[in-house]
Amino acid sequence: MFNAEKPAPDELPTSAQLIRSTIISLVAAVAILFTIVLPAEYGIDPTRIGSVLGLTEMGQLKQDLADEAEQDHHSQVQRQRPSVLAVLTGALIGSAKAQEVWRDEISFTLTPGEGTEWKLVMAEGGTAHYAWEAEGGRVNYDLHGHAGGQRVDYEKGRGKAEGTGSFTAPFAGDHGWFWRNRDRQDITVHLKIRGDYDALKRTQ
Repeated sequence: MFNAEKPAPDELPTSAQLIRSTIISLVAAVAILFTIVLPAEYGIDPTRIGSVLGLTEMGQLKQDLADEAEQDHHSQVQRQRPSVLAVLTGALIGSAKAQEVWRDEISFTLTPGEGTEWKLVMAEGGTAHYAWEAEGGRVNYDLHGHAGGQRVDYEKGRGKAEGTGSFTAPFAGDHGWFWRNRDRQDITVHLKIRGDYDALKRTQ
């Protein structure tokens, strides 16, 4: 066995050198955190360097995908646990549907990943009633209206198979739905509408 030679005192780093090295390491770590890690992982870019390097967009995309996955999971859990109130409400809605006279009834098919938009041309104060169901899977939807720089959001949903309700237009313009198929098979959406509107049109 050989004993390692003990370094001479003048070869050892001084306290000042150790402190300086520690500070440099901390500064480098903080710089990497703010310029690379936060933009790339969370879409947070306080220095704006992440935007220049294209990291912020990647981080924001990661967060959007994570949020969408969480919302889809939450929707699935809610569907698996129907409440007594939901059962009773469904029965009442089903009874009401049988008595409704619809002005327009349409059906359209969405392939996996495909989206489409149907809008009602409405005057200010007009009210529309609707009922829709997705046959063959689940869809994400966004019920909104827009015209001349104005926009109103009525309702959004993820992983839904049906929807019923009504809305009143706060301004004249196009008001309706954007649907997207998030399943792995074709889905046919059946939509029924009645109320105060001039026309029903497919805009996308």
